[in-house]
Amino acid sequence: MTILVVGDLVDDIGVRPLGAVNAASDTVSEIRMTAGGSAANVAAWLGHLGADVRFVGRCGADAVERHESALVAYGVDARLTGDPDLPTATIVLTLDAEADRTMYVDRAANATMTSEHVPDDAWDDVTWLHLTGYSFFDDAVRPLALELVAEARRRGAGVSIDPSSLGFVEAAGRDTVVGWLADADLVFPNEDEQGFLRLAGDGVVLTRGADGASFAGRTVAALEAHVVDTVGAGDAFAAGFLSRWVPGRDAEASLRAGAEAAAGCVSVRGARPVV
Repeated sequence: MTILVVGDLVDDIGVRPLGAVNAASDTVSEIRMTAGGSAANVAAWLGHLGADVRFVGRCGADAVERHESALVAYGVDARLTGDPDLPTATIVLTLDAEADRTMYVDRAANATMTSEHVPDDAWDDVTWLHLTGYSFFDDAVRPLALELVAEARRRGAGVSIDPSSLGFVEAAGRDTVVGWLADADLVFPNEDEQGFLRLAGDGVVLTRGADGASFAGRTVAALEAHVVDTVGAGDAFAAGFLSRWVPGRDAEASLRAGAEAAAGCVSVRGARPVV
Protein backbone atom coordinates (compact mmCIF):
# COMPACT_ATOMS: atom_id res chain seq x y z
CA MET A 1 0.00 0.00 0.00
CA THR A 2 2.49 2.58 -1.26
CA ILE A 3 1.88 6.33 -1.48
CA LEU A 4 3.62 7.86 -4.49
CA VAL A 5 4.58 11.54 -4.17
CA VAL A 6 5.93 13.33 -7.23
CA GLY A 7 7.06 16.93 -7.46
CA ASP A 8 9.24 19.69 -6.19
CA LEU A 9 12.53 19.26 -4.36
CA VAL A 10 14.20 22.41 -3.02
CA ASP A 11 17.01 23.84 -0.96
CA ASP A 12 15.33 26.24 1.48
CA ILE A 13 17.32 29.19 2.77
CA GLY A 14 15.48 30.54 5.80
CA VAL A 15 16.25 34.07 6.98
CA ARG A 16 15.03 35.19 10.42
CA PRO A 17 16.03 38.77 11.30
CA LEU A 18 17.20 39.05 14.93
CA GLY A 19 16.23 42.71 15.19
CA ALA A 20 14.77 45.55 13.20
CA VAL A 21 15.39 45.24 9.47
CA ASN A 22 17.79 47.90 8.22
CA ALA A 23 16.65 48.60 4.69
CA ALA A 24 19.51 49.00 2.16
CA SER A 25 22.01 48.06 4.90
CA ASP A 26 22.94 45.13 7.18
CA THR A 27 20.61 43.20 9.46
CA VAL A 28 21.89 40.59 11.89
CA SER A 29 19.96 37.39 11.17
CA GLU A 30 19.76 33.67 11.74
CA ILE A 31 20.16 31.98 8.35
CA ARG A 32 19.80 28.25 7.80
CA MET A 33 19.73 26.07 4.68
CA THR A 34 17.48 23.04 4.96
CA ALA A 35 16.05 20.53 2.51
CA GLY A 36 12.58 21.43 1.31
CA GLY A 37 10.10 21.42 -1.53
CA SER A 38 6.41 20.91 -0.82
CA ALA A 39 6.15 17.46 -2.38
CA ALA A 40 9.43 16.24 -0.89
CA ASN A 41 8.34 17.56 2.52
CA VAL A 42 5.12 15.53 2.34
CA ALA A 43 7.14 12.42 1.48
CA ALA A 44 9.54 13.04 4.38
CA TRP A 45 6.71 13.42 6.88
CA LEU A 46 4.93 10.33 5.51
CA GLY A 47 8.09 8.28 5.93
CA HIS A 48 8.65 9.70 9.41
CA LEU A 49 5.12 8.66 10.34
CA GLY A 50 5.69 5.11 9.18
CA ALA A 51 3.89 5.14 5.84
CA ASP A 52 5.20 3.21 2.84
CA VAL A 53 6.13 6.14 0.60
CA ARG A 54 8.01 6.64 -2.65
CA PHE A 55 9.18 10.04 -3.92
CA VAL A 56 10.12 10.98 -7.47
CA GLY A 57 11.79 14.33 -8.05
CA ARG A 58 14.59 16.19 -9.76
CA CYS A 59 17.48 18.32 -8.55
CA GLY A 60 20.89 19.51 -9.70
CA ALA A 61 23.20 16.66 -10.65
CA ASP A 62 25.60 17.57 -7.85
CA ALA A 63 22.87 17.25 -5.21
CA VAL A 64 21.31 13.87 -5.99
CA GLU A 65 23.24 11.93 -3.35
CA ARG A 66 22.68 14.61 -0.71
CA HIS A 67 18.92 14.79 -1.24
CA GLU A 68 18.49 11.04 -1.61
CA SER A 69 20.28 10.48 1.69
CA ALA A 70 18.13 13.08 3.42
CA LEU A 71 14.92 11.39 2.25
CA VAL A 72 16.12 7.85 2.91
CA ALA A 73 16.80 8.90 6.52
CA TYR A 74 13.01 9.29 6.89
CA GLY A 75 12.31 5.91 5.33
CA VAL A 76 11.41 7.27 1.88
CA ASP A 77 12.06 5.26 -1.28
CA ALA A 78 13.65 8.17 -3.16
CA ARG A 79 13.91 8.11 -6.97
CA LEU A 80 15.81 11.25 -7.95
CA THR A 81 17.35 12.35 -11.22
CA GLY A 82 19.93 15.10 -11.62
CA ASP A 83 19.85 17.90 -14.16
CA PRO A 84 23.32 18.33 -15.69
CA ASP A 85 22.83 22.02 -16.47
CA LEU A 86 20.55 23.56 -13.85
CA PRO A 87 21.06 23.71 -10.08
CA THR A 88 18.68 22.41 -7.45
CA ALA A 89 15.64 24.63 -6.99
CA THR A 90 16.14 27.24 -4.28
CA ILE A 91 13.74 29.21 -2.12
CA VAL A 92 14.76 32.11 0.10
CA LEU A 93 12.27 32.45 2.95
CA THR A 94 12.12 35.49 5.17
CA LEU A 95 10.41 34.96 8.53
CA ASP A 96 8.55 37.77 10.27
CA ALA A 97 7.94 38.29 13.99
CA GLU A 98 5.02 35.81 13.91
CA ALA A 99 7.22 33.16 12.20
CA ASP A 100 5.21 33.54 8.99
CA ARG A 101 7.11 33.60 5.73
CA THR A 102 7.56 35.35 2.41
CA MET A 103 9.19 33.21 -0.29
CA TYR A 104 11.42 34.00 -3.26
CA VAL A 105 11.44 31.03 -5.63
CA ASP A 106 13.87 29.77 -8.28
CA ARG A 107 12.44 26.47 -9.62
CA ALA A 108 15.62 25.59 -11.58
CA ALA A 109 15.85 21.78 -12.01
CA ASN A 110 12.25 21.27 -10.87
CA ALA A 111 11.09 22.84 -14.12
CA THR A 112 12.84 20.22 -16.26
CA MET A 113 10.96 17.20 -14.91
CA THR A 114 9.07 15.16 -17.50
CA SER A 115 7.57 11.68 -17.80
CA GLU A 116 10.98 10.24 -18.72
CA HIS A 117 12.11 10.98 -15.16
CA VAL A 118 9.35 8.81 -13.63
CA PRO A 119 10.43 5.16 -13.96
CA ASP A 120 7.77 2.54 -14.63
CA ASP A 121 8.53 0.74 -11.36
CA ALA A 122 7.73 3.92 -9.43
CA TRP A 123 4.12 2.69 -9.67
CA ASP A 124 4.79 -0.69 -8.08
CA ASP A 125 2.21 -1.38 -5.32
CA VAL A 126 0.99 2.25 -5.44
CA THR A 127 -2.52 2.80 -4.10
CA TRP A 128 -2.36 6.59 -3.72
CA LEU A 129 -0.78 9.51 -5.61
CA HIS A 130 -0.08 12.90 -4.04
CA LEU A 131 0.83 16.01 -6.03
CA THR A 132 1.23 19.67 -5.21
CA GLY A 133 0.02 22.69 -7.14
CA TYR A 134 3.53 23.74 -8.09
CA SER A 135 3.65 20.94 -10.68
CA PHE A 136 0.46 22.28 -12.28
CA PHE A 137 1.42 25.95 -12.24
CA ASP A 138 4.65 25.25 -14.14
CA ASP A 139 3.86 25.12 -17.87
CA ALA A 140 6.74 22.71 -18.51
CA VAL A 141 5.76 20.26 -15.75
CA ARG A 142 1.96 20.42 -16.06
CA PRO A 143 1.75 17.74 -18.79
CA LEU A 144 3.50 15.32 -16.44
CA ALA A 145 1.17 16.18 -13.56
CA LEU A 146 -1.90 15.56 -15.72
CA GLU A 147 -0.40 12.30 -17.03
CA LEU A 148 0.22 11.12 -13.47
CA VAL A 149 -3.37 11.80 -12.42
CA ALA A 150 -4.64 9.92 -15.48
CA GLU A 151 -2.32 6.99 -14.77
CA ALA A 152 -3.43 6.84 -11.14
CA ARG A 153 -7.04 6.75 -12.30
CA ARG A 154 -6.24 3.99 -14.78
CA ARG A 155 -4.66 1.94 -11.99
CA GLY A 156 -7.49 2.58 -9.54
CA ALA A 157 -5.24 4.57 -7.18
CA GLY A 158 -6.53 7.49 -5.13
CA VAL A 159 -5.34 11.02 -5.84
CA SER A 160 -4.78 14.04 -3.60
CA ILE A 161 -3.59 17.51 -4.59
CA ASP A 162 -2.51 20.48 -2.47
CA PRO A 163 -3.19 23.78 -4.33
CA SER A 164 -0.06 25.10 -2.57
CA SER A 165 0.05 28.81 -3.41
CA LEU A 166 -2.68 31.45 -3.42
CA GLY A 167 -0.58 33.74 -5.60
CA PHE A 168 -0.15 31.10 -8.29
CA VAL A 169 -3.79 29.99 -7.96
CA GLU A 170 -4.99 33.54 -8.57
CA ALA A 171 -2.64 33.98 -11.52
CA ALA A 172 -3.90 30.78 -13.15
CA GLY A 173 -7.56 31.62 -12.57
CA ARG A 174 -10.29 29.82 -10.68
CA ASP A 175 -11.83 27.85 -13.55
CA THR A 176 -8.44 26.62 -14.75
CA VAL A 177 -7.34 25.43 -11.31
CA VAL A 178 -10.68 23.79 -10.55
CA GLY A 179 -10.27 21.88 -13.80
CA TRP A 180 -6.86 20.63 -12.73
CA LEU A 181 -8.31 19.45 -9.42
CA ALA A 182 -11.38 17.78 -10.90
CA ASP A 183 -10.06 14.20 -10.77
CA ALA A 184 -8.65 14.41 -7.24
CA ASP A 185 -10.28 12.43 -4.44
CA LEU A 186 -8.91 14.86 -1.85
CA VAL A 187 -7.85 18.51 -2.13
CA PHE A 188 -5.99 20.31 0.68
CA PRO A 189 -6.69 24.06 0.35
CA ASN A 190 -6.04 26.57 3.09
CA GLU A 191 -8.67 29.19 3.90
CA ASP A 192 -7.33 31.76 1.44
CA GLU A 193 -7.17 29.25 -1.40
CA GLN A 194 -10.64 27.94 -0.62
CA GLY A 195 -11.98 31.50 -0.49
CA PHE A 196 -10.82 31.98 -4.07
CA LEU A 197 -11.54 28.50 -5.46
CA ARG A 198 -14.85 27.85 -3.66
CA LEU A 199 -14.40 24.10 -3.91
CA ALA A 200 -17.39 21.90 -3.14
CA GLY A 201 -17.80 18.22 -2.41
CA ASP A 202 -16.80 15.65 0.17
CA GLY A 203 -13.12 15.64 -0.74
CA VAL A 204 -12.15 19.09 0.55
CA VAL A 205 -9.77 18.97 3.52
CA LEU A 206 -9.73 22.60 4.66
CA THR A 207 -6.77 23.76 6.73
CA ARG A 208 -7.12 26.88 8.89
CA GLY A 209 -3.70 27.25 10.43
CA ALA A 210 -4.01 28.08 14.12
CA ASP A 211 -7.77 27.48 13.88
CA GLY A 212 -7.41 23.82 12.98
CA ALA A 213 -8.90 21.94 10.04
CA SER A 214 -12.14 20.42 8.82
CA PHE A 215 -13.20 17.54 6.59
CA ALA A 216 -16.45 15.71 5.90
CA GLY A 217 -18.37 17.60 8.58
CA ARG A 218 -15.71 17.00 11.21
CA THR A 219 -13.27 19.49 12.69
CA VAL A 220 -10.06 19.32 14.65
CA ALA A 221 -8.47 22.09 16.69
CA ALA A 222 -4.85 23.00 16.14
CA LEU A 223 -2.65 21.60 18.88
CA GLU A 224 -0.77 23.98 21.11
CA ALA A 225 2.80 24.48 19.98
CA HIS A 226 5.63 26.95 20.42
CA VAL A 227 5.67 28.35 16.88
CA VAL A 228 9.20 28.74 15.56
CA ASP A 229 8.68 28.42 11.81
CA THR A 230 5.46 27.92 9.82
CA VAL A 231 7.24 26.68 6.69
CA GLY A 232 5.96 23.24 5.72
CA ALA A 233 3.08 23.12 8.18
CA GLY A 234 0.57 22.42 5.42
CA ASP A 235 2.81 19.71 3.99
CA ALA A 236 3.10 18.07 7.40
CA PHE A 237 -0.67 18.23 7.87
CA ALA A 238 -1.30 16.61 4.48
CA ALA A 239 1.18 13.85 5.29
CA GLY A 240 -0.32 13.21 8.70
CA PHE A 241 -3.81 13.09 7.21
CA LEU A 242 -2.82 10.72 4.39
CA SER A 243 -0.88 8.46 6.76
CA ARG A 244 -4.22 7.50 8.34
CA TRP A 245 -6.64 8.09 5.47
CA VAL A 246 -4.98 5.86 2.87
CA PRO A 247 -5.00 2.67 4.99
CA GLY A 248 -8.18 3.27 6.98
CA ARG A 249 -10.41 6.03 5.55
CA ASP A 250 -11.01 7.26 9.11
CA ALA A 251 -11.81 10.99 8.93
CA GLU A 252 -11.38 11.78 12.62
CA ALA A 253 -8.12 9.85 12.98
CA SER A 254 -6.82 11.44 9.79
CA LEU A 255 -7.61 14.98 10.95
CA ARG A 256 -6.01 14.28 14.32
CA ALA A 257 -2.86 12.86 12.72
CA GLY A 258 -2.66 15.90 10.44
CA ALA A 259 -2.95 18.29 13.38
CA GLU A 260 -0.26 16.41 15.31
CA ALA A 261 2.17 16.50 12.39
CA ALA A 262 1.53 20.21 11.76
CA ALA A 263 2.17 21.02 15.43
CA GLY A 264 5.43 19.12 15.27
CA CYS A 265 6.47 20.99 12.14
CA VAL A 266 5.89 24.55 13.38
CA SER A 267 7.86 23.89 16.55
CA VAL A 268 11.17 23.50 14.69
CA ARG A 269 13.15 25.36 12.02
CA GLY A 270 12.69 23.91 8.57
CA ALA A 271 9.87 22.03 6.89
CA ARG A 272 10.77 18.45 7.79
CA PRO A 273 10.84 16.30 10.92
CA VAL A 274 13.88 16.31 13.16
CA VAL A 275 15.65 12.97 12.69
